[in-house]
Amino acid sequence: MDTLLPAEIVDLARRVIEENAALGRTVAIAESCTGGLVAAALTEIAGSSAVLDRSFVTYSNEAKNEMLGVSMDVIDTFGAVSIAVAWSMAQGALKHSNADVAVAITGVAGPGGGSEQKPVGTVVFARAERGEDPEAVNAELKFFENARTRSDVRREAAICALELLKPPAA
Repeated sequence: MDTLLPAEIVDLARRVIEENAALGRTVAIAESCTGGLVAAALTEIAGSSAVLDRSFVTYSNEAKNEMLGVSMDVIDTFGAVSIAVAWSMAQGALKHSNADVAVAITGVAGPGGGSEQKPVGTVVFARAERGEDPEAVNAELKFFENARTRSDVRREAAICALELLKPPAA
């Protein structure tokens, strides 16, 4: 198959589409540092329209607030790259979509923008399911220390997000 994206990402996206389609599940994505890469991977797959409800690329803090309802107080208090913001992004993606599950990604892709507390390669992921208790936070901060470039960070983040979009093993 001719594709713009690495085979590893396309193969994983195919599994996400096939496994969710088999269950009749739909997904939504809220992306920041990946800039739409996860949605691009999913839409490489024929039949993705049965699974991908919508994607939000909320690169700026204002976009996170306006499109997903992430509180500016939460962003100001914890920073855009935080469990609190990723969780709010995932909840907002569910609220503003018809999806069964939403995954959010926010991070520091570099080469600038990092800090001692959140160095380049820090990415936070959150996963929310419709009908789940919104207080039961499912989010994780990861540090991709072997990612040497901006592209490496974004690729690793996209792979992680796609893994989170796969249905849990029965």
